Amino acid sequence: MSNATPTHNYYLPEPAAYPVIGSIGILFLLGGMAMWFNDAAIGPWTTLVGLLVLVYMMKLWFGKVISESEGGLYTKRVDVSYRWSMSWFIFSEVMFFAAFFGALFYSRYYTVPGLADLDHKLLWPDYNGTWPTAGPHASEPFATMGPWGVPALNTLLLLASGVTLTIAHHGLLANNRGRLNLWLFLTIALGITFLGFQAYEYSHAYSELNLKLTSGIYGTTFYMLTGFHGFHVTIGTIMLIVIWFRCLKGHFKPDHHFAFEGVAWYWHFVDVVWLFLFIFVYVL
Repeated sequence: MSNATPTHNYYLPEPAAYPVIGSIGILFLLGGMAMWFNDAAIGPWTTLVGLLVLVYMMKLWFGKVISESEGGLYTKRVDVSYRWSMSWFIFSEVMFFAAFFGALFYSRYYTVPGLADLDHKLLWPDYNGTWPTAGPHASEPFATMGPWGVPALNTLLLLASGVTLTIAHHGLLANNRGRLNLWLFLTIALGITFLGFQAYEYSHAYSELNLKLTSGIYGTTFYMLTGFHGFHVTIGTIMLIVIWFRCLKGHFKPDHHFAFEGVAWYWHFVDVVWLFLFIFVYVL
């Protein structure tokens, strides 16, 4: 009997080479980046090969999962396992950002004031330890990115995208494909617009505010938090695009659409992280 049949209400797929292909892609990707950082001429090309192998693997593997799901091979137990997997993945992302916010908090309220206390006055007598700062050895002045303007606009864009995604979800639940496709497309458009404004913000910060990664602890925490969030928005937008194309092909049913729900969970998580970023990085 083939393994690719539901057994005890749980689907067991046939053995596949996707993990091996993915491991090879990661090997080329990380090895290429290491060579690239050390100025080896082959580094960029090796990195590109690794990236292409990973994209090829994901296309094959995700395509296989989609065909299995649309073929009715997944049972309720499989659906529950996917929900738990996505929940733990998002939890790991929560801890990921918690570490970065912790670095910001510790630097701002402990490290920076500590460098200006009496024990360090002999070393840096003119350093007052106020935030934002580039540290006692700052050589280039910089200006901070204010909360109003592009950051506030991006906040409205992400909040609006959460609303449009929820409307799309309700359209799916009501089996209204037109509402689903339209509002999901608007969600994607809002995500892409957010990324465009963030690229503009970075260009403005570098060229006009002189705010760089080398601008001490403020610069590193600013770009670390906003940059990784932007990376997550990029990944989320790609996921939404894939789901949108699946919706256009007629995938998902009102009672069977966890792929849509999982991406929606991820997108709402990205929205919540941005609210914390806006408050603790831009406003306070």
